[in-house]
Amino acid sequence: MRALWMALCALARLGPGALAGCAEAGRCCPGRDPACFARGWRLDRVYGTCFCDQACRLTGDCCFDYARACPARPCFVGEWSPWSGCADQCKPTTRVRRRSVQQEPQNGGAPCPPLEERAGCLEYSTPQGQDCGHAFVPAFITTSAFNKERRRQAASPQWATHTEDAGYCMEFKTESLTPHCALENRPLTRWMQYLREGYTVCVDCQPPAMNAVSLRCSGDGLDSDGNQTLHWQAIGNPRCQGTWKKVRKVEQCSCPDVHSFIFI
Repeated sequence: MRALWMALCALARLGPGALAGCAEAGRCCPGRDPACFARGWRLDRVYGTCFCDQACRLTGDCCFDYARACPARPCFVGEWSPWSGCADQCKPTTRVRRRSVQQEPQNGGAPCPPLEERAGCLEYSTPQGQDCGHAFVPAFITTSAFNKERRRQAASPQWATHTEDAGYCMEFKTESLTPHCALENRPLTRWMQYLREGYTVCVDCQPPAMNAVSLRCSGDGLDSDGNQTLHWQAIGNPRCQGTWKKVRKVEQCSCPDVHSFIFI
């Protein structure tokens, strides 16, 4: 059989009429095309009808010269465009970048990679330059027990030492959380086990977590309408994080101790 195959190759070098194939027929077709055929030797060493379409590699009925006459050409793409701006201001949204196809894949060549990428973003100012969006940064929280040694009286030098601010409390309903929260069993992080989906939790905002100028805590969600999903992260284990939605703002927190936290 090897001798027969070598003889066929020798015949192919004698001239275009010695052995028919894709090159002589002038055929190279994408996909599966029953009309894209020639008469000659196939790669499986059978003489007869052979094909010059892309699918012949899978069906095993390519003409003997398919690889040479119809070389695989991969997809080529251009460079990424610059990232677009955020789709909207003052709330979590997405930005996008794109690239274009420079050469389509041919004859079974490598397919094109993704032509579009999206990433999350958040603009902190309106087109008019007004400050906004800070309510949607992740809220960093810890157990309210941490506050036993932290008085409401401001510790920051930005606050008047004689000023005691009552702060405020935000109530949230937890939407989701990572499984890492339930796995915590260290003494100072065991409080994370009590975070549960669907529960209402209280998070106290007070100095020094409260900004001395805005009188707000980062990630408090105060500007959200209650339908927006906000993000939180537990201090002490960055893998313990999740989402919640604002319920309301109250003067004093009234949740059970295991569901009471503070912004940090």
